[in-house]
Amino acid sequence: MTKSIKRSPLFYVGDKYKLMNQLVNFFPKEVNTFFEPFVGGGTVFLNITAKKYFLNDVNKHLVAIHSLLIKSAKNPDTFFRAVEKITQKYGLSKSYKEDIVPSSLKEQWKKTYFARFNKEGYEKLRVCVNNEKENDPLILYILLIYGFNRMLRFNGGGKFNLPVGNVDFNKNVVSALNAYFEFVGDKRIELTAKDFRSFFSNKIFSRNDFVYLDPPYLIASSEYNKLWDRTAESDLLKLIDKLHSEGVRFALSNVTHYNGDKNDLLLDWMGKYKVHDIKSNYISYHDNSKKKIKEVLITNY
Repeated sequence: MTKSIKRSPLFYVGDKYKLMNQLVNFFPKEVNTFFEPFVGGGTVFLNITAKKYFLNDVNKHLVAIHSLLIKSAKNPDTFFRAVEKITQKYGLSKSYKEDIVPSSLKEQWKKTYFARFNKEGYEKLRVCVNNEKENDPLILYILLIYGFNRMLRFNGGGKFNLPVGNVDFNKNVVSALNAYFEFVGDKRIELTAKDFRSFFSNKIFSRNDFVYLDPPYLIASSEYNKLWDRTAESDLLKLIDKLHSEGVRFALSNVTHYNGDKNDLLLDWMGKYKVHDIKSNYISYHDNSKKKIKEVLITNY
């Protein structure tokens, strides 16, 4: 049942929430230590029960947000007060608490009134974060929640450059945050921001450990995949073979076919493991058409 699946409060690009009902059926029931080198928004680890979690992502800003949220689990009220202070200061709508968008604006812009209402405050907040030497993870989180497609995107000069989205701090965000706080509150979690190769370089595995991998997809076209290439793909597949040779259980999410392209590296490699078809329904952000995609989960158990 979807009700039992927890969703990451980052609502992040590439989020596995809509697929979790399928994925959890293939995950081991008993996990000692859980390893996730491409944690992303975190929906997968939120649905794994383990004694310890090693979570990693190459995106240091994403890891900083997770770190903030994990610390905030000790006192969620303080976190929500801090959010309230910033949204109040920049005049951002927060429909979870009250509806401050004028009805005239809703009439004029029926489908995009949140973007129209929040644009000015959002852009001022974006300037604020870009003027700081070090990005404040709380402000980055708020920008992500109000931003287009809920992404973390920076230009070549390291400035956050995502435009405002047609979303706001709503009841779904608050509900996901509370579920996150409740879940991580009593968990042993270690967070790192490393390349996946560095992440694995010093790890020692024991019985009943489990590694879940959801890397950028070699043949997909989203922002998230731009830094991934055939060398990274090849290195990852070799690393997974090494895990297998050491008796470590793994599950790899990936796509074999995408809008006419195919991942030959993956197709040539995966035959020695168990391949499970995953029904996905990714929608193109550009024209709302369904993408032709074949998603798989590859396991060695």
